[in-house]
Amino acid sequence: MCTTVEHLFEQRKHQGEQLFDVRTAPTERTNGPTRTTPERRAWRHSHTTQGERAMSRKKVLVLGGNFGGLTAAITVKHELHGDVDVTVVSSSDEFLFTPSLIWVPFGKRTRADITFKVGPTFEEHDVEFVHAEATAIDPEARRVETTAGPQDYDYLVIATGYRNRFEVIPGLGEGGNAHTITTMDDAIHAGEGWRQFREKPGDVVIGATQGAGCFGAAYEFLFNTSYQLKKAGLKDRVKLTYVSAEPFLGHFGIGGLPHGESLLGMFLKKEKIDAVLDTAMDHVDEGRLVLADGSALDFGYAMIIPPFSGQEVVRNTPKLADDNGFVKVRDTYQSEAYDDVYAVGVAAAVDVPWQTPTPVGIPKTGFPTEQQAHVAATNIAAQIRGEAPDAHKAFGDIPAVCVMDAGNNGVIILADKMLPPRKHGVLIPGPQAHAMKLGFEKYFLWKMKHGQVRLP
Repeated sequence: MCTTVEHLFEQRKHQGEQLFDVRTAPTERTNGPTRTTPERRAWRHSHTTQGERAMSRKKVLVLGGNFGGLTAAITVKHELHGDVDVTVVSSSDEFLFTPSLIWVPFGKRTRADITFKVGPTFEEHDVEFVHAEATAIDPEARRVETTAGPQDYDYLVIATGYRNRFEVIPGLGEGGNAHTITTMDDAIHAGEGWRQFREKPGDVVIGATQGAGCFGAAYEFLFNTSYQLKKAGLKDRVKLTYVSAEPFLGHFGIGGLPHGESLLGMFLKKEKIDAVLDTAMDHVDEGRLVLADGSALDFGYAMIIPPFSGQEVVRNTPKLADDNGFVKVRDTYQSEAYDDVYAVGVAAAVDVPWQTPTPVGIPKTGFPTEQQAHVAATNIAAQIRGEAPDAHKAFGDIPAVCVMDAGNNGVIILADKMLPPRKHGVLIPGPQAHAMKLGFEKYFLWKMKHGQVRLP
């Protein structure tokens, strides 16, 4: 007797088995291929046995647990729930709200104010957290070596952030002659220097080196320094100078915005701040910043933003990274070399669309990092479902949303695109910017601590 597929299906169904029947699953018809709808996904999950799900479950490995890593990991888990295992490996067990590092040296914030432990957050969302350092990536074998042992993966997200390139300017870095604020430890050390400066004031130099991209932090620290000098009654005794690779004030590493140069010029004039622009730094001696043209600025306190590079584990992976250790990506945030490897945030390479006399980098801040992480997570979920990873958003097309704090004042920066050409761009000065940054800090820390990554 010939047994049909339909007969076997009905026989096994009669015996109580939950079977996946593609013939009756909800679908959505389009002009192109049949697409999976949310109803179809839910139906498929309910008609698949637990054993079948365990056998087919994919593993997503995320390196890094800050803006990009936390967002990508929890977004993938929310998309696929029990159909995916997500593991985060990070050398830090804390989330750090980096925009608030500008306040740490002045005693306005402590580590406890702007960090939280990520372990409970990941556990709450069924994401495994491994507090370890990634030491080697093998994309061919789909394996990452870590200080806690190897981790295999089906899909990898690299959200490892940045490393300070202090070697570009001799005299910067640990034990150097100028401070920086790009990590928590750096900001704490800068605070120790600030307290010593208060006891023995002198001139102050704030700046960003050639190749740096985080000009916003330099401006914020500059204006907060001016504010703190006034509060301490030192403003008239101290010469404050801003030194930058930018070709003009308000370039910000994004090509500038309408009226930005004049607005920043007015800020500097009001605060009696001198500016040295379109300049490269050569080295920092004790109490003296020497520029590439041989001129020098003496100081009693200096804070300088260095350029960034990718982490060594990324740089050392063949075919994966550029010369600076950033992963070369497509607009889907997939690696150019591997479809199952993604990179977001500072770890992702971005082409600079212009040339300036003195090289400037591009600011890879929190907002675009979140946007990239959502795109990457959406595409990974699509690949696991057997769909095309067609979500995409070029870095330059992500909106620019930033608040530049200035002590008790500030500027809200908005544009339809991070990089030109743009249709819209505006800078809104006023004390409301300072209040907005304070409020956003509290909101964002709450949002990330509770894993509410779908919120804006």
